[in-house]
Amino acid sequence: MTGSPSRAAAMGPTQLAAQNHGKRTASVLEMEEEGFSLFRGLEIPTERSENPPLKRKKGPAPKMLGNEVCSVCGDKASGFHYNVLSCEGCKGFFRRSVIKGAQYVCKNGGKCEMDMYMRRKCQECRLRKCQEAGMREQCVLSEEQIRLKKLKKQEDDQARTVVVRQNPPSPPTTPPRMTPEQQGMIDKLVAAQQQCNQRSFTDRLKVTPWPQVPDPHNREARQQRFAHFTELAIISVQEIVDFAKQLPGFLELTREDQIALLKTSTIEVMLLETSRRYSPETESVTFLKDLNYNRDDFAKAGLQFEFINPIFEFSKGMNELQLNDAEYALLIAINIFSADRPNVQDQPLVERLQHTYVEALHSYICIHRPNDHLMFPRMLMKLVSLRTLSSVHSEQVFALRLQDKKLPPLLSEIWDVHE
Repeated sequence: MTGSPSRAAAMGPTQLAAQNHGKRTASVLEMEEEGFSLFRGLEIPTERSENPPLKRKKGPAPKMLGNEVCSVCGDKASGFHYNVLSCEGCKGFFRRSVIKGAQYVCKNGGKCEMDMYMRRKCQECRLRKCQEAGMREQCVLSEEQIRLKKLKKQEDDQARTVVVRQNPPSPPTTPPRMTPEQQGMIDKLVAAQQQCNQRSFTDRLKVTPWPQVPDPHNREARQQRFAHFTELAIISVQEIVDFAKQLPGFLELTREDQIALLKTSTIEVMLLETSRRYSPETESVTFLKDLNYNRDDFAKAGLQFEFINPIFEFSKGMNELQLNDAEYALLIAINIFSADRPNVQDQPLVERLQHTYVEALHSYICIHRPNDHLMFPRMLMKLVSLRTLSSVHSEQVFALRLQDKKLPPLLSEIWDVHE
């Protein structure tokens, strides 16, 4: 990496992220509020119709005359959407159905005649009519993939800007080296993480078994799945607390600051740990060695796709970075020592502690990834994404309360849920 490593390393992740966004503020959260929401996920497409979709010839859409009607419901058409002349209502309905992987049931045995009135009454027949008219699920997914690709390019461009600003051309310097203290700290973090993970494996027998009931609407089975997930979350929280206590410098903080940092960082660290366990081949997450869950499993446990999809997209993006145990451990430590968390009293001390880990991560990446000048800022940019996911998680917790799903006391306390 060109330039002085110490100068880039001296910047905390929130400062780098904020400078990258063209702001003077050092708050990652403020940056996120400026519209830096990076992840909105996809859902697995619904099964395709047995009849192949009608294909419209490639090229620009025919000119509208103004009197065209929707091929699905007969309302006034607004243009060609997903390969079919349709109205805005049916366009939005088809898009939502595909992204959410929705499954509808017709009360009339699938025999409804679709028109402007019936489109609001029967979703199954409306979706089938969309498919019969020729709407293509591939068009929806392609549109989403293009959007995600643009966001990823924006992230890379932002990260590249950080590198240019922090590392202007300069004469060759001596190769970066890690101090013995930094290497010792990294070794301790990796060992602590492995120890905490191993301890969690022994708690597997305490988790409510995942019910093998084929009916997804079975009330008792849904309750068991929800209990299963909350118990996994409790194990994860306990693992994070144990790891934090072993972080050099954490016990130097007052008890109040320790609690403030843990309460607000726990969900973000949980998401980082989830991304470590993501398999792109099966698009699933593995907990406690061999318990595998895909998006549908999360939904069966009562979570919403508005929360599930961003989790999986974030995990997919982290997986593409191919981080090792040391890099994950350092990133988690940096995340925990965030001085801008609510109710933190001794912010200067938290910033100094975080700076130690940022320097260590920068040195480590310069040595182990000398040709990837974007890796360091790219990793710090992921902390911005975590702030966005954290706010989505808060909405999910609120939604669970509306469904009368009560969280265990530990999770209620750490996520500030007041019954």
